[in-house]
Amino acid sequence: MPKLAKELQALTVSRLTAPGLHFVGGVQGLALQVIGGSRAWVLRVTIGGKRRDMGLGPYPEVTLAQARDKAREARELIRQGVDPIARQQAAQSAIRAAVAEALTFKDCAESYIKAHRAGWKNAKHAQQWGNSLEQHAYPALGAMLVRDVKLPQVLAVLEPIWTTTNETASRLRGRMESVLDWATARGYREGLNPARWRGHLDKLLPRPSKVNKAEHHAALPVGDVGDFMTRLRAAEGMGARALEFTILTAARSGEVRGATWAEFDLAAAVWTLSGARMKAGKEHRVPLSEPALALLAALPQGKPDELVFKAPRGGMLSDMTLAAVLRRMEVPAVPHGFRSTFRDWASERSNYPRDVAEMALAHTIGDKVEAAYRRGDLFEKRRLMMTDWAQFLARVESKGEGAQVIPLQAKRA
Repeated sequence: MPKLAKELQALTVSRLTAPGLHFVGGVQGLALQVIGGSRAWVLRVTIGGKRRDMGLGPYPEVTLAQARDKAREARELIRQGVDPIARQQAAQSAIRAAVAEALTFKDCAESYIKAHRAGWKNAKHAQQWGNSLEQHAYPALGAMLVRDVKLPQVLAVLEPIWTTTNETASRLRGRMESVLDWATARGYREGLNPARWRGHLDKLLPRPSKVNKAEHHAALPVGDVGDFMTRLRAAEGMGARALEFTILTAARSGEVRGATWAEFDLAAAVWTLSGARMKAGKEHRVPLSEPALALLAALPQGKPDELVFKAPRGGMLSDMTLAAVLRRMEVPAVPHGFRSTFRDWASERSNYPRDVAEMALAHTIGDKVEAAYRRGDLFEKRRLMMTDWAQFLARVESKGEGAQVIPLQAKRA
């Protein structure tokens, strides 16, 4: 039987500072290991015929008496046929696994956004995701473990805003559902998704179509747009020019504000926007009318990668800049509303088919079958349409002329 080390007292142990292994007695194999400036307890045992060193904790956090108690427990387990080192490792592994799995809802949401950001069209989409969750979901769910998110917590987020701002609430619900699905797929939670709609929340909340009041963009009546364009052309500033070009092309203001000279082929009178710049994610060609070309020609020409409509201090114009032009002119409309004015003109004042107007607005075809068979972009028909639109914008109607339907370029359409 191995010789037992002399049983040292607590004071003597406290003075052990020389590097190495100092056996302290009391329990066979118990030693204080000194490495550098640190000291820790080690129990040297034989398990399955192999000598092993088992850590019992740092000194002096673990006292001499506590170390001896732990050593006795470990040796008793060995006598019972249990490997205390394997048990210790398993317990530590379980703790690490539990910590790794104990992600909060906010942790999962941020991971989801990071994982999917590359597949989203632009940075604004990711920002909208983060902003809506930050404002509405995180106050209630952010610090909660994702595995603990249940129906009551989901309803606590959605019910206060479901009937007042339903569009926001509906998007938020979908985002919460996606985050929780991601967490389930990664093994951080189990069970059905409490944010799912069909067969679940649709039984507890009114349908969005029942509570969501459509808010249309303020737009000028078709009969007033000619007079407005006369005033707009007299206004100074890059914001006014960007707004004028937006109206002439029936484009979205963001597409105009982000336009670079490389997108324009002035000789061919074509403005080509890449799919990355379009809401539908598809390349879009815009035919340029003579007034649109003249407007571009009057601007300071820049390098291919430079913005066409620059802010006074450089960079892109903000959407508020275009809106400010309308406010100064005391016009009850918003920049996006002129797309509605264009659409009204196309249906009420021209004979152009609906699909030509929809293509000019770069709207997605709702019918999947029709979309599958649509190969062209009706470009030449749209060129004629944009020429007629520009001519219409140059006219100032009398008050009695608004009800008259004028089939512009009917034969060419």
